[in-house]
Amino acid sequence: MKKFIKEWGTTIAFLLVIIGIGTFLRFYKINHLPVFADEAIYIRWAQVMKNEPTLRFVPLSDGKQPLYMWLVIPFLKIFSDPLVAGRAVSAMAGVGSMIGIFSLSYLLFKSKKVSLVSVLLYAVSTFTFFFDRMALVDALLSMFGIWVLFFATLTVKYAKLDFAMLTGFSLGGALLTKSPALFYSLLVPLTLIFIDFKKNFKTTVGKLIKTISLFVPTYVIGYGLYNILRLGPNFNMMGSRNLDYVFPLSHLWFSPKDPFLPFLDRSFEWISQMGPWPLLVLAVGAIILNIRKNWKETLLLISWFILPILVQSEFAKVFTARYILFSLPYLIILAGSIFLGKNKIIEKIAVVVVILTVFLSMKFNYLLYTDLEKAPLPRSERSGYLEEWTSGTGITEVATFIKERHLKNPNERIVIGTEGFFGTLPDGLQIYLTNIPNVTVIGVGVSIDRVPEQLINSKKAGDTTYLLFNSSRFKVTNPEKNGLELVAAYPKAFRPDNIKEYVQNGPRDNLLFYELTDYTKAIKK
Repeated sequence: MKKFIKEWGTTIAFLLVIIGIGTFLRFYKINHLPVFADEAIYIRWAQVMKNEPTLRFVPLSDGKQPLYMWLVIPFLKIFSDPLVAGRAVSAMAGVGSMIGIFSLSYLLFKSKKVSLVSVLLYAVSTFTFFFDRMALVDALLSMFGIWVLFFATLTVKYAKLDFAMLTGFSLGGALLTKSPALFYSLLVPLTLIFIDFKKNFKTTVGKLIKTISLFVPTYVIGYGLYNILRLGPNFNMMGSRNLDYVFPLSHLWFSPKDPFLPFLDRSFEWISQMGPWPLLVLAVGAIILNIRKNWKETLLLISWFILPILVQSEFAKVFTARYILFSLPYLIILAGSIFLGKNKIIEKIAVVVVILTVFLSMKFNYLLYTDLEKAPLPRSERSGYLEEWTSGTGITEVATFIKERHLKNPNERIVIGTEGFFGTLPDGLQIYLTNIPNVTVIGVGVSIDRVPEQLINSKKAGDTTYLLFNSSRFKVTNPEKNGLELVAAYPKAFRPDNIKEYVQNGPRDNLLFYELTDYTKAIKK
């Protein structure tokens, strides 16, 4: 024990400090960012699954795996704010990723310094910080991937069945989280690179056959867990919905450069802005320095980082920054491995670049805490999370208003008609009002030019009736003359003035909250 403490005490102390910092960064003001469309859907599913056990596979109806939602259910019992409950799962996954990065980097390079630097870079990186705080499945997928590679590498190096089984459980967790876990299945065999091929032919072949045979239980366990999904209805939706997001294989022959080139360029733009860019500098430097002496480890990490990005760039119909989150840990470990070298000058330069990385990351993270509009998010991410209909700005305020009104008059029946039928609205509002009696939330359309018939009927029946819509989709002229009284408007982030949306819909969108006060005016003459 004394020997262990002497050898590892300082390293463990530093590791705990870094993990503590990373955990604090992920949980502090975790609900500061407005709820995002997919977050609202996933949390709403988790609430439904919590309240009705027979619907535990409801995400399959949209072709989504349910593990993340299953994990959110117990957190809904801990946190009163459902958004915090959902995001806490991702934050905990981020902590699991930090531990995994330390373990994997040490397994590959046997360097405590490399492991600590890698964990530090992951803990503060704006890319991981941002998505580890979102109620999305990507942080959980990323965590499982790290452990898949860790246990697969142990399986090859030590040829033990228990490691192969742990690889299978990690793979199964990933497959139950999101479809891109398929990449892990395809990349696991690359760990065979660690077999010592310098031994005599007979010994090498024997080791190769034994290791490959060990991966049989890995895939049996992994896909055995995945096939739990067959217990729920709509399992067939998994395949059909995946086709909505990817091009067929024939796309490679007919249009190989589109969208491959723009998506690949966008991937490195995201990493440069949110990584931030010094990560790429460190990783490229590490590849140059380590490619000869540590070529197996370097090639393995490069493959796990770049191959999924290349494939997604070629075949993805929709591409956003969170789709490459699960590739980032391997770039970060590559960046940390620059400290394997013995050159003092290079090491000093690397220390400066690491300090620069931490500084740029923390500056970015600080803006995300304090002033979202000033945070230099990539254009596509800013649009989706802060500016457009997918941003849930104002939803919590509306929910608070409805709750307070309900408390004043519990017997009052309240109906809120919202934009859309699925997503940011109405799901974003329902997650806060799910247990409030006499309150009904209904979707009334994506774009409207008059008061919907459902709301007119609601007001006729004597219910207190509201309409919640984004201004960019609200086409009712003279709302007051249509019996609508504006209760509140919640402005979203400014749009940059050089984009199409600015010209069409103004400098910023607003979430408009109206009360229907006179249904006779709303009836179309």
